[in-house]
Amino acid sequence: MRGHRLQRRFAPTVGILAAVVLCTPGTAQADVGITIIHRCAHEESISGYTQADYSKALKEMSATTEEYSECGQQIRRAMEAAARAGRGSGGPGAGAGPVQAVAATPAEQHSIAAATSSRPEQVQLGEGQAIHPGVIHANVSSALSTLPAPLLALLAFLAVGLLAVGGGALRKRVRDERND
Repeated sequence: MRGHRLQRRFAPTVGILAAVVLCTPGTAQADVGITIIHRCAHEESISGYTQADYSKALKEMSATTEEYSECGQQIRRAMEAAARAGRGSGGPGAGAGPVQAVAATPAEQHSIAAATSSRPEQVQLGEGQAIHPGVIHANVSSALSTLPAPLLALLAFLAVGLLAVGGGALRKRVRDERND
């Protein structure tokens, strides 16, 4: 009985303490590698970090970011600039200015122009099968297999409902014709 009374007495205090702890923001220390990647993605200066910070950013960069953005190249250039300047140990904001884009060489420009104007050739596989670049053959099964499960369930439910309503109307029509 006494323990139950103590629980009721301290319950509001414990509730208030729990609310205070839950509402207090935790210390959020951003990982320096993620910070560099984030700054690069938002076209902000990434100069002034240490060589270890740049290496960490390169290790933490996803393959998609590496492939579809220039952040990997920019981080490597900033890393080289920091090594040349001898400022590999400064904090953010120290060191050289923003990383500049490098222009393509004439040979690279020619290759880019040739790639954009040429038509890709088909590839022959065994047994006479050919793959034509840029041609997508879609059939109903592939279109349905890419839909999310909840949407497929909704479509199935609508199809069953349509069949039920249509079947009921057909049944009523047949009965009316028999009675005439």
